[in-house]
Amino acid sequence: MNLLAAKNLSHSFEYELFFNVSMELQNGESIAIIGVSGSGKSTLLHLLSTLLSLKNGTVSILGEDISKMSKKRLAEIKRRVIGIVFQSHYLFKGFSAYENLEVSELLSNQKIDEELLKKLKIDECINQKVAQLSGGQQQRVSIARVLTKKPQIIFADEPTGNLDKITAHEVMELFFEYIKNVNAGLILVTHEEDLAYRCDKVYKLENRELKRLK
Repeated sequence: MNLLAAKNLSHSFEYELFFNVSMELQNGESIAIIGVSGSGKSTLLHLLSTLLSLKNGTVSILGEDISKMSKKRLAEIKRRVIGIVFQSHYLFKGFSAYENLEVSELLSNQKIDEELLKKLKIDECINQKVAQLSGGQQQRVSIARVLTKKPQIIFADEPTGNLDKITAHEVMELFFEYIKNVNAGLILVTHEEDLAYRCDKVYKLENRELKRLK
């Protein structure tokens, strides 16, 4: 069974962004989506991750059509199956970094992994308030918050945008290690082709179509 299957997705705002987009994500697999700014990469990710309502086409997660799920089941999928990393970290500013992770721990009934904090190099600043952290530290806390949930599907929208190249490389290694270890899947949106081509599959959104490059 696929982790995710999208069929014949189309979406438009004032103009058509893309049409007839289909893809499948298997266990242990990583997919990258590249394309110029404004091509619809983030919008596609939002449709796949249930953040945007579908206008045309279907998305199934764990074999279930999301448009046919009850509100309770969809909420459960969002809480336990899906993890989303944004370029903007969306942390609770009044909390410490650790308290942000505790929220994730509480919602998912998963323990905070101290080893993960060390790998992300945030173990020494974890008790500081979010506002006291650098942009890169905040992004790494955001990534730790998502991985704490132990999601089966990670959706990552420019997750390394606020990180230097070395840290970005380390973070991507962590994602790849995670999906292999727990048989999860990753869908990555990025403008960095070197990061994209480290994924199992690479797609490009161009001229309103999704084309397979790798």
